[in-house]
Amino acid sequence: MFVHRIVARLGHKPWFAKLGKAVVAPTDRLIGKLTRGKVVTAGLLPGLMLTTTGRKSGREFTQPLAYFPDGDGFILIASNWGQQQHPSWSANLIANPAATVELKGERFGVHADLASGSERERLWAIALKRWPAYDTYAERAAGRTIRVFRLRRSG
Repeated sequence: MFVHRIVARLGHKPWFAKLGKAVVAPTDRLIGKLTRGKVVTAGLLPGLMLTTTGRKSGREFTQPLAYFPDGDGFILIASNWGQQQHPSWSANLIANPAATVELKGERFGVHADLASGSERERLWAIALKRWPAYDTYAERAAGRTIRVFRLRRSG
């Protein structure tokens, strides 16, 4: 898709990350909520709505995220647009790996595993094929290892 190729190129630009954080993420959150997860990430990447439990507050938080299929599971990359801090949703998943996903109008429970070692490398490579800008985000994160999760449906 032509538009995807252009946006993927722009994904490497610092201004794109700022725009994404300020405009795309809030817009995605609203559209994802209104469509029950049918439209997320402006349709450029596969998207889902992830609901986690706050590690401090115990409240539910819903975040629109790009995902990449991996067999019967889903890969999430906690890039936070290349910022130096991890996104809150990733810390919530580490504290409580049980979460809920809305995808294409379906809502279901998932369990999140933080990937490490060769599994992290494998999942990272899958994500990079679809969104090469993750390498740029990793450089910008300046010493922060970007967290990579694999979600699997729960019971």
